[in-house]
Amino acid sequence: MSALNFTHDPAQRSWVSSANLSGGDFPLQNLPFGVFRRAGSAESFRGGVAIGDAVLDLGALHVLGLWEGQAAEALAVCTQPALNAFMALGPEAAGALRAALSLALREDSAVAERLRPHLVPQAAAEYRLAAEVGDFTDFYASIHHATAVGRLLRPENPLLPNYKWIPIAYHGRASSVRVSGQQFRRPRGQLMPPGATQPQLAATRRLDYELELGVFVGCGNALGSPVPLSEAERHAFGLCLLNDWSARDVQAWEYQPLGPFLSKSFATTVSAWVVTMEALAPFRVPWVRPAGEAEPLAYLDDPGIRECGAIDIQLQAWLDTARMRAGGIPAQRLSQSSFRDSWWTIAHMLAHHTVNGCNLKSGDLLGSGTQSGPLPEQAGSLLELTAGGKQPIALAGGESRTFLEDGDRVTLRGWCERPGYVRIGFGEVCGTVVPAAPV
Repeated sequence: MSALNFTHDPAQRSWVSSANLSGGDFPLQNLPFGVFRRAGSAESFRGGVAIGDAVLDLGALHVLGLWEGQAAEALAVCTQPALNAFMALGPEAAGALRAALSLALREDSAVAERLRPHLVPQAAAEYRLAAEVGDFTDFYASIHHATAVGRLLRPENPLLPNYKWIPIAYHGRASSVRVSGQQFRRPRGQLMPPGATQPQLAATRRLDYELELGVFVGCGNALGSPVPLSEAERHAFGLCLLNDWSARDVQAWEYQPLGPFLSKSFATTVSAWVVTMEALAPFRVPWVRPAGEAEPLAYLDDPGIRECGAIDIQLQAWLDTARMRAGGIPAQRLSQSSFRDSWWTIAHMLAHHTVNGCNLKSGDLLGSGTQSGPLPEQAGSLLELTAGGKQPIALAGGESRTFLEDGDRVTLRGWCERPGYVRIGFGEVCGTVVPAAPV
């Protein structure tokens, strides 16, 4: 796991004045990576770093030839239209570039005037996925979410016997992963209406969001070579926000015996910026199990993970409808939770994913599963917040929702804060539902 170093120093300020504003997502202590170009241009996409309200153009920075060694090697591959090669270099190279950027962007930097022309306002940029996603695996790591959903399906036995032992996951669809701002059509699938004797093909009536984190794999592992838990985070490049949209009525009919299929594969939306594992070092917390719970199997247990394997990341979900936007009514917060409450950590997900010899590759994406807290208002999906659609949520402007309607926009936000350190954020991930495709 990443150690604290000078890049986390809360006293450091940047010559980019917007990076010094209290409550911002992208101070000097963050420096997340993404892929961008100027909006509406024919420029090639290339790597960028968020600093304040701007993007530092890594393609232009490479041309300046400011550095040598690992930082220069890492910067060179950030000129590409996807960051897979950069992620594959591993945490040392990423750390070297992040350290060099921190020095170049701080208040007393000797190269500030050379970098200033290569700042692009974030509002004037367009983004694509930070990496080419070869495979997408979605986990089910929140015990509070699993229990709440289990109560709706199996009130007498909410958690299946394997849940507390195995980081449960399914193989998702990488081709439908898109960057924030995605509009997607309401999906169709087979539904079994209540009381019916046969299913029908129809547009989903129970469309939902899922408040998740995404993990981009950095350096991969060879086929047949499991990654030990103590080394698992070396294979995680960084985290983003992730919304794994779900058609709950399609899911209810199709999920047995093999799990989600068409109910999940139509859209997954991720944030543009990937916060490195190193940037998250100040916000580590112990990974604990409640008293009386069985110990995990040996391959899922490690003293370092117990000491600081969890991360306190605050997560929020917001909703605004087409009518709210037309009336100038701001988005309404639906819930807030923390990733520290997850039953499994990032390291557990990576280690379990490879224990059978499965080979992860640079740019592969892991979803944490819906992150819900122990309280009802900390639920990370409408399925939980509305008790399966039985308790509508009242919205500003007089509307209500059990599940998402056409024109609804969901925005997820995330950040870390702790006394003695500078708050860092993930930006946001937005997605909007549009009507189903005509038949």
